[in-house]
Amino acid sequence: MSGSSGRCPVDGVPAFPMTRRCPFDPPAELGELPPVSRVRLWNGSTPWLVTRYGDVRAVLRDSRVSADSDHPGYPHQSAASAARRHRAKSFITMDGAEHAAQRKLLTGDFLVKKMEALRPAIQRIVDDLVDGLLAGPKPADLVPAFALPVPSLVICELLGVPYEDRVLFQDITKVMVSRTATPAEAVQATEELLAYLGGLVERKVAAPGDDVLSKLAVTQYATGEMTAEEVASMGQLLLVAGHETTANMIALGTAALLAHPDQLELVRTGDADLLRRAVEELLRYLNITHTGRRRVATADIELGGEVIRAGDGIIAAGDAANRDAAAFEDPGRLDVTREARHHVAFGYGVHQCLGQTLARVELQVAYGTLYRRIPGLRLAVPLEELAFKDDMLVYGVHSLPVTW
Repeated sequence: MSGSSGRCPVDGVPAFPMTRRCPFDPPAELGELPPVSRVRLWNGSTPWLVTRYGDVRAVLRDSRVSADSDHPGYPHQSAASAARRHRAKSFITMDGAEHAAQRKLLTGDFLVKKMEALRPAIQRIVDDLVDGLLAGPKPADLVPAFALPVPSLVICELLGVPYEDRVLFQDITKVMVSRTATPAEAVQATEELLAYLGGLVERKVAAPGDDVLSKLAVTQYATGEMTAEEVASMGQLLLVAGHETTANMIALGTAALLAHPDQLELVRTGDADLLRRAVEELLRYLNITHTGRRRVATADIELGGEVIRAGDGIIAAGDAANRDAAAFEDPGRLDVTREARHHVAFGYGVHQCLGQTLARVELQVAYGTLYRRIPGLRLAVPLEELAFKDDMLVYGVHSLPVTW
């Protein structure tokens, strides 16, 4: 049901990531470690793991902490991740003015008002997919039939990526977020997606549309401010993050609610405010970024009674922070009525997720429609038989067989 690293501590330093005993909970070992402690990664490096809510937020907002993945001390998630990041950096792994300048190019496209204006279109997408579920065979796998198409359709429309190319970019994304991919496989996948998006950028200069890639193609590439590959790299981040993360939250959140039928019933019958709370609580409770926010110290920092030296890697464990009793009462309990918006599922500080409002709207519409229109929705297999994504950088379920 859940994966295990199977590795023992070396010199008293535990391996990271750790064993997940319950598919919806962070590894129990996170709660047993000191709040700021060393862990050992795949390459033998020993960055600091930070688990308390207050400390995680302090790290993510500290100007002495860098997100630059080229820094020698940066704690890469795997050899493949390191190879892919060196091939194509995005603004989420940049600092200071460079990060601010690239992020500013996209801020206007993800304003709250603009994302809320997409709600009717997202509702139509969700309703059409539910219609397809109801008209199709039972049981159905909710991942390809619903969870994956919802954000894929939305981000394709927003970016200007043809939805008919979804198999291409979804297959490439699986390699890019795999923890078992080789460096060569990761680089090849990155090259393929950059080439595909770079071709789109070239075509959009001649025939722009009302989409993000067209805007960047006209204002940045055509003017010589950015190369086609730099625009493609920005598009790659938005495309991969824009469908992979939300798809996993839709499926994993549904699995969690099906395992907590009392909470599912509250979501199914609740009003818009309850639905808003439910989305925030599921983001807190599940936190699909389960390998932490990766950073490196650029100066000595005192935290939790330890001194993190300049050049030390840092992993800010959002899943542990979102289960901190100092920030959330009875944090191990799923309670869709609680006010949990102060969670750190979208990160914190200047690198907080640009697309969080879009994700919230998508999740509200998806959760609010699926259970209402299919009130008898239930798992078609025992929970113990579900395959969870311990082998991926974004947590979720590989498939979710359901019936009704």
